[in-house]
Amino acid sequence: MKPFQAIIFDMDGVIVDSEPLHERAFHLVLDEIGFGENHGIDFPAYYGKSDLVVWRDFIARHRPPQSLDQLLIRKEEKFAALLQREEPIFDGLPELLEKVSARHPLGLASGSRHPTINTVLALRGLRRFFRAIVSSEDVEHGKPAPDIFLRAAELLSVAPPDCCVIEDSAAGVEAALAAGMTVFAITNSLPPEKLARATRVVGTYQEIERWLL
Repeated sequence: MKPFQAIIFDMDGVIVDSEPLHERAFHLVLDEIGFGENHGIDFPAYYGKSDLVVWRDFIARHRPPQSLDQLLIRKEEKFAALLQREEPIFDGLPELLEKVSARHPLGLASGSRHPTINTVLALRGLRRFFRAIVSSEDVEHGKPAPDIFLRAAELLSVAPPDCCVIEDSAAGVEAALAAGMTVFAITNSLPPEKLARATRVVGTYQEIERWLL
């Protein structure tokens, strides 16, 4: 494996075990607005994509009285409460960040919006590890487009081919490949066959550490 100049981490499903919490937060909002039983959302199909995509699709299908901004904010508030109560950081992740950040500049490229990113990175002082933080709000096109990873590389002043991405979703893998980057996919959210296009599929943070260090 070639040496890398920077490592870019996805957040949901990589930094925190948040995909189940995102789904629970969506369900809480959907129950409140009367769509708990008939929302028609296949949540795993949206792994790696932004809340904006989920709500836009929901609004197109159901035309609720609430605005897009209202739905975004309500879901973010529910998610933040769940996250702060449960602190679902993956075992081994803080230790990996500590070791890797001592040798490489780290970026975070997340489909979540900045309020959610801020809530996550406040847990256990995680923000200190990242030199660049990019949200889906900061780019025109979300994953699987490469925009978010290209912006992170730009902020880190590293050429895309010299970056390695850590992802957990098929959309994220496609985005990293489209950016011309190496991508390690960890099987936190999806089985290996769903991530097969990644440069390498791993099951643990220890495996990532061995490859990077």
